[in-house]
Amino acid sequence: MASVIDLKELQRLPDRELLQHVLGEDVWEHITSLAHAFGLQLGDEASNTTGSGSYRLMCARELLSRALVEHLQGKPTLGNPTAVQEFLRLKIGGLAYECFWVLFIDSQNRLIRAEEMFRGTLTQTSVYPREIIKRALQLNAAAVILSHNHPSGVSEPSRADENLTNILKAGLSLVDIRVLDHIIVGDAQTSSMAAMGLM
Repeated sequence: MASVIDLKELQRLPDRELLQHVLGEDVWEHITSLAHAFGLQLGDEASNTTGSGSYRLMCARELLSRALVEHLQGKPTLGNPTAVQEFLRLKIGGLAYECFWVLFIDSQNRLIRAEEMFRGTLTQTSVYPREIIKRALQLNAAAVILSHNHPSGVSEPSRADENLTNILKAGLSLVDIRVLDHIIVGDAQTSSMAAMGLM
């Protein structure tokens, strides 16, 4: 019986261990021996390398999403909406449960941080506006981009998504924080509520 992949655990792994899982033990040992021959240290090898294809895929996705965050940080986020949507698709597309992410943006439209705020079940996530407002104030954010996934695979926003967006916009506006977009992530597609004129 296959074990469940813990995404939180993957997110805590350093890049080197993720790369080791993606490449596999044999390839990693070859790279390590070459690195040692040139006097480079790659660090201690992880004690547990899971060779399953799904685990390798999840490690590769995590590496790609980290690279996209690095690409987005310090740059105007609105200048590259495709990278934002691709990052969110990699992070939460195709998950078997619904989760709610917030991208916190500074006054120059640069990404401060992207965080999973809430995690739910197959069909819903409880979202608490107070917690989003509190975190935005802690990070001194001027704006946010909201996002959640639909485990059904369909990226079309529902009426409940529109209502939640309006509630969050109203709450955040009280502390002078703008909601720039709410991106719904399906299996292979994303839908921007701002681009659809729903905000």
